Amino acid sequence: MHKIITLVLVMAFCSITAQVGINTTTPDASSALDVTSTSKGVLLPRISNLSSITNPATGLVIFDTNKKCISQNVGTPAAPDWACLSPYVARFFYMPSVVFDTTTTATGQTKDLYTLYKNQFSNVPANARSASAPASIPFFPNATDLHYYVTGYDTSVFKINSISNTGVLNYDVLSNATSASFINIVFVVK
Repeated sequence: MHKIITLVLVMAFCSITAQVGINTTTPDASSALDVTSTSKGVLLPRISNLSSITNPATGLVIFDTNKKCISQNVGTPAAPDWACLSPYVARFFYMPSVVFDTTTTATGQTKDLYTLYKNQFSNVPANARSASAPASIPFFPNATDLHYYVTGYDTSVFKINSISNTGVLNYDVLSNATSASFINIVFVVK
């Protein structure tokens, strides 16, 4: 009789739900692991030598201490391919092409860099993208999500006066541009 009761108890414990909850007695049914907290996060394994992981499963997630990003194996266990999931590696990008009229000298000119960027990314015509590409390129929703820099420019053509926190560039046009004139504008993710 004792063996039957033990067997029934073992079977009862084996049929418990597949979800594991940490700090919750009711883990979400769609999760295998549900960590609940209002003041703490999840700390992933921090690894500097990714080749030390033997046969990493496709989809395995770690924190790569060299690249300073959350990385996922998008390859196979036999041929791992680690891809950064967080923006720490590419925290900056160049402004899309924009025209600066330099045909006449002028002071106090402005360009709303954020709006120009957003407009170029939000509605790409069908003939200017690959067939399966969506019409919008993902973009930062707020002007204050970015820092704005002019990293280089032709000082004989432009004088940079200021850039606001929302990306409005104030500049003077000193002379006509030449075929060698340039201005480099960089956006940095906050």
